[in-house]
Amino acid sequence: MPLVTTAAQLSIFSAEARDARLADLAGLLCGPGQLARFGASGTARLSLVLEDPARARALEAECAARDITTEVAEVESGSIVLRTAFRRDLVELASTWTRGAVKAVPEGFSLDGPALRLWALAAGVPDRRAGYLLGLDPFAPQTHMPLAAAVTALGLPTLRLGPRGGGPALRISGIRARRRLAEMVGTAPETAVSEYWPT
Repeated sequence: MPLVTTAAQLSIFSAEARDARLADLAGLLCGPGQLARFGASGTARLSLVLEDPARARALEAECAARDITTEVAEVESGSIVLRTAFRRDLVELASTWTRGAVKAVPEGFSLDGPALRLWALAAGVPDRRAGYLLGLDPFAPQTHMPLAAAVTALGLPTLRLGPRGGGPALRISGIRARRRLAEMVGTAPETAVSEYWPT
């Protein structure tokens, strides 16, 4: 009788199903990422505040995979800021993610594994109730509902949480949803702290 083996099928939405793209950086904007334009020069800068240097190292590697160089600076609060230089290739991202001078989710925005992976690296953490939290931008509450809809459209039902010590977040719970999330974001990067990664 022949030996039958099984292998996990890679989802077309998984972070490992395609090559890295510049557009994946939208995942950072789902969380704490901010964009700034430099006058009329046709350049933009992406930056985000992080509490843990391990997150910064992992995100530096992800940005480098997309030919984006970043730098890390410490701020007075003790947090660190990961930021790019002002670049022309970030202008399109800035244009689609701002309405006037306000951060806004683009019309018809849809998530995929690579963007979700960057969001998890920037602002994801398991919670005490065996779920997983994707941190939202506390300074952009107008983005919360559209992002909840985008995550739900991936087959990941969410519950939106208010600021309870850890800031606003989307909770993904249930065994099936957590498995799908882990499949979509792919394996943890070597530089990431494993306690942050969905399993």
